[in-house]
Amino acid sequence: MPTAPTRPERYRLAPDLEISRMVTGLWQVADMERQAGRPLDPDSAADALAVYAESGFDSFDMADHYGSAELITGRLLARHGTGEKPRAFTKWCPEPGPMTAGVVRAGIAERLERLGVDRLDLLQLHWWLYEHPAYLDAMAELTKLREEGLIGELGVTNFDTEHLRILVAEGHPVRTNQVSFSLLDRRAAGPLTAFCQEHGIRLLAYGTLAGGFMDERWLGAKEPATIADWSRMKYRRFIETIGGWDAFQRILAAAGAIAEKHGVRIANVATRWVLDQPAVAAVIVGARPGERDHREANLRAFAFALDAEDHARLEAAFAASRPVPGDCGDEYRRPPFLTASGDLSHHLGTLPRVFEAVPDGDRSRVSSGSVWEEVAGYTRALRVGDRVLVSGTTATHGTDHVVARDDPAAQTAYVLDKIQASLRAAGAGLEDVVRTRVFVRDIAQWEPVARTHGRYFRDHRPVNSLVEAKLVGDYLVEIEAEAVVRQA
Repeated sequence: MPTAPTRPERYRLAPDLEISRMVTGLWQVADMERQAGRPLDPDSAADALAVYAESGFDSFDMADHYGSAELITGRLLARHGTGEKPRAFTKWCPEPGPMTAGVVRAGIAERLERLGVDRLDLLQLHWWLYEHPAYLDAMAELTKLREEGLIGELGVTNFDTEHLRILVAEGHPVRTNQVSFSLLDRRAAGPLTAFCQEHGIRLLAYGTLAGGFMDERWLGAKEPATIADWSRMKYRRFIETIGGWDAFQRILAAAGAIAEKHGVRIANVATRWVLDQPAVAAVIVGARPGERDHREANLRAFAFALDAEDHARLEAAFAASRPVPGDCGDEYRRPPFLTASGDLSHHLGTLPRVFEAVPDGDRSRVSSGSVWEEVAGYTRALRVGDRVLVSGTTATHGTDHVVARDDPAAQTAYVLDKIQASLRAAGAGLEDVVRTRVFVRDIAQWEPVARTHGRYFRDHRPVNSLVEAKLVGDYLVEIEAEAVVRQA
């Protein structure tokens, strides 16, 4: 068995932000408090985190909804006075709605207060519905807060390539994207990694151990009939998606053989494989403060290297499984919903709509509020019976801001989000679309536009036309759509 290093590898995420390549995730604080029926004792929990920090696991990841994780970490940070402190990454996960300066600043002020700091090391934005474009307003205000010194670095969580592209095209300084990445879920190794490498963005990978499934005790075991643990409930859905228990066992067996060869554990192999992916800065491994401590075992991920034979063995196992569909973050926004609670349609359906339909006799109209709708005498969308017609739509944010002026793929994503919001207001969805017409300013840019259109309509392909047109203003693309609402 190789001798494990005494401390984890380090990574310089930014000029003044060096982190552990194994970040300690605190999402289980909320579960511990739910089970106990009360908050954890902040001093005792901070004592447990201090042990991690002293061992080099000095980077902690949390969120506004991880129970009292921010307060516990704040208690730990306060012990370090003006000296070198552990690193605290937190997330702000607002409900979609108007992101005024006041709303954004109040959200960040609460993070600063709970952590007891004057500056956040890394603030990560999570956004539920891309069709609600206020994430651009939120990121614009967060960028100002960074310039004012209240935020060190900005990141996002569970953003797909399409919408990370929009943020970059808008000039926002995104440093990280936190996504699911494991031997089971390899979506991030595709277009997202290529985009991140091109733009200097780094991935923080969670789910690396699949909620504990990447472990010897599951190798050769029968598929469990029931699972009570929320984390394993989530990753069992991933297992079902890639082909079921047999497909999982092939991957686990490959990792097991590699682990035996190197004298390490399956969890170490799973971690090392993700750490070696070119855009990954760190993996996030969950901890239950004061309960279980896996520091010594986790350090073995830094004691060996995977060779060509190891990668070939894993690739053979991957080939016998199905890839998780879509892009990173889709599991929270569209079927198959790969979350602990399963289908999130009920939750997404309760979130505020961007537009509302207004009855007009036997029709209903959807307005985007543009002044041009009244001037030119049109409406954003019109429902007549089971048909919904959406006007030519451009990447206009607010009253006059053109999103992603130089990126046709990013503009296409923004436009299709707006079309989706218009359809939803009229009681339809992208799955009901039967025709799209795409107009591009420069026919040489047809391919990135077409590929983006294809990713939105991968599961239900409408008829489509794409033509070159002399568009108004600075727009690179304009799209109109027609949908027929399916009868229940």
